[in-house]
Amino acid sequence: MSKQAIVKVEGLSKSFGNLKAVDGVSFGVEEGEIFGFLGPNGAGKTTTINMLTTLLRASGGKAEIDGLDIHRHATEVRRNVGVVPQEYTADEDLTGLQNIILCADLYGIPRSDSKQHAMELLKLVELEEAATRKVSTYSGGMRRRLELASGLINYPKLLFLDEPTLGLDVQTRTAVWNYIRMLKEQYGMTLFLTTHYLEEADSLCDRIAIIDHGRIVKIGTPTELKASIGGDVIVVGVAETEPDISDEIKQIPLVKEVKKTGREYRIKSEVGEESSIQIIDLVRSKGLHVTKISLTKPTLDEAYLEFTGRSLREEESNKMDALKQRVTMMRARR
Repeated sequence: MSKQAIVKVEGLSKSFGNLKAVDGVSFGVEEGEIFGFLGPNGAGKTTTINMLTTLLRASGGKAEIDGLDIHRHATEVRRNVGVVPQEYTADEDLTGLQNIILCADLYGIPRSDSKQHAMELLKLVELEEAATRKVSTYSGGMRRRLELASGLINYPKLLFLDEPTLGLDVQTRTAVWNYIRMLKEQYGMTLFLTTHYLEEADSLCDRIAIIDHGRIVKIGTPTELKASIGGDVIVVGVAETEPDISDEIKQIPLVKEVKKTGREYRIKSEVGEESSIQIIDLVRSKGLHVTKISLTKPTLDEAYLEFTGRSLREEESNKMDALKQRVTMMRARR
């Protein structure tokens, strides 16, 4: 890695009985970058964060945070990192200011420092005017910003963000993105976030690890991941199942790969616009009838499909994820 790694992970695993939630992941996070874990619910994202922040003991492997072993130096690791969890954790009967000061107390930060720092953080996330209001009166976006401020009370070099915009509307999500970028650009902070929102990972992260079934299947910048698909993707649907013309399509100039599933051909081309015309001509010359055609430029969803065999979209239908989102939105009281 070109920069110094603030997180070093080698073969980290976690099992719950016969279930292996995290299966030997290895990666590094460079100082000053935004590093993302992209994957669906149940992929092992939160479990990995819980091990790195010492909330869970790993079943195997090792990891260091800023040179500190997560097992042998757990207390020091906790002092040096900030965490913004998925769920809202603020006490609704306390004010925003009181919640942050409570977090400071738990870190053992003197009140002489924490009160001033808490107000600075509330100003940072534009909650200064709501500092003395009870959290029960906050909107969902305000609560998320309060969680972000609370995660910064101990001056962390590394901030963990677990699904930081889950359940938020698009406008509030964009505002949280701006705060995250500010922490990196103005304060040089390193951020490790998990998400299943494709546009969030694409917009925020310097590098992304695609994780699926507890394993990291690919790591790279958003540009690298999208480029690894190998070109534009053309999907052609035909009315007939036979004949299979995959081999003929492969002979078309600029076509790099063809996969047939049922009545659909998924084709990679260096220049999709040029290949599409020739593919349609070929299909018709074989007496087949085109039912649909689509051309997409490389996207993270296409990259995820390439590496895992299935698509990942924001409207993920996983029942557990849907339940989490409903609970989060209910607690947000927007």
